[in-house]
Amino acid sequence: MADAARRLTALAEEVLGGPLPVRIRAWDHSEAGPPGAPVLVIRHRRALRRLLYKPGELGLARGWVAGDIDVEGDLYEALDLMAGLIWERGTPAKRQPVLATALAAVRDPRMRAAGRELLALAGAGLPPAPPREGAPKSHGPLHTLRRDKQAISHHYDVGNDFYELVLGPSMVYSCAYWESPEATLEQAQHDKLDLVCRKLGLEPGQRLLDVGCGWGSMVLHAAREYGVHAVGITLSEEQAAYGRKRVADAGLSDRVEIRVQDYRQIHDGPYDAISSIGMAEHVGSALYAEYAADLYTLLKPGGRLLNHQIARRPLLDEEHYQVDEFIDRYVFPDGELAPVGRTVGQLEEAGFEVRDVEALREHYALTLRQWVANLERNWKEAVRLTTPGRARVWRLYMAASALSFERNRIGVNQVLAVRTPESGASGAPLRMRTWGA
Repeated sequence: MADAARRLTALAEEVLGGPLPVRIRAWDHSEAGPPGAPVLVIRHRRALRRLLYKPGELGLARGWVAGDIDVEGDLYEALDLMAGLIWERGTPAKRQPVLATALAAVRDPRMRAAGRELLALAGAGLPPAPPREGAPKSHGPLHTLRRDKQAISHHYDVGNDFYELVLGPSMVYSCAYWESPEATLEQAQHDKLDLVCRKLGLEPGQRLLDVGCGWGSMVLHAAREYGVHAVGITLSEEQAAYGRKRVADAGLSDRVEIRVQDYRQIHDGPYDAISSIGMAEHVGSALYAEYAADLYTLLKPGGRLLNHQIARRPLLDEEHYQVDEFIDRYVFPDGELAPVGRTVGQLEEAGFEVRDVEALREHYALTLRQWVANLERNWKEAVRLTTPGRARVWRLYMAASALSFERNRIGVNQVLAVRTPESGASGAPLRMRTWGA
């Protein structure tokens, strides 16, 4: 009798202490759970062995990447319903990984019985090998020049053709700026680049440094629209090659240079302005003070920095912060998020005067949903250009991230700071922004 889904549902509800919000379809074609809900499809019992050997989010994520687990129906709805079970529940101060905590409660006789039931359903077998799309295990200290280059390569050297499918013609891999939800992704990315240029107060002939320049969109926009001389740096060889071709095709090689270079290796300042858009998340908490100090040194007195960075919610005890396992293994190795207050504080400690902080949390949710739609619309081509597992990584990561921004689990902020000279003349206008009525 095909009853794996019924047994799994009962097991999950016993462990979690409540009803399962999604329906389950098992490898034996059985189904159980609330009618009309998104369906969690467990294609192979191997997925259960992944959970046994790696309980919690990472085990589920490996099953997803390998294709052992899928979702039928609205992916966003399914992730939203399961968020409190897989990731976090409650206020930031009290959040705990519920599923991992439950499965770890081995002293409880009920939990031991649940473990035996899960083992029986999983069948005999060794731990399944992790999907090959994961980053190679790194050794040695975090954020050395070599290790950072390897981490960046894992994420960005996936293939420029793949990123074209996801990002669209703008090739901007950071939060867009939406004047209206009905705007196109291209218009919103153009508006974001222009917003950064206006905040920096760019003028013809100035020198701009773009830290983490991606495929060159920011330096191209600044040179073409504002007449600056721009240097963009990236650790990705593929990004640099793509960006240099765009610069040449635009006829801007005399004003734009793209280098494969770490921010710690730049010694040709001062610059009039610095943009860092979606790069500081890779720096790491141990080196953030050095990052801020280096950018401060590279700016001329009166120069402006625009730091565009994803932020997490603060914890009562910051020592308990842990990097998301799925993101660390499959998306951004060695990446870390910090609360926006800590970022502002460290920029100020480096000597900057912070003049403006603008939160763009909802803007990133809109951006990510557009990227997911692009990926789903071009799914077969995306799989051909990479692997099925890689495409699944990006779909899960971007959809889950969109929900995290919508639910205020994470945010993104543009921090405008000035290297104010001793005279105190910041060069900033009396009012940075005008609020609508």
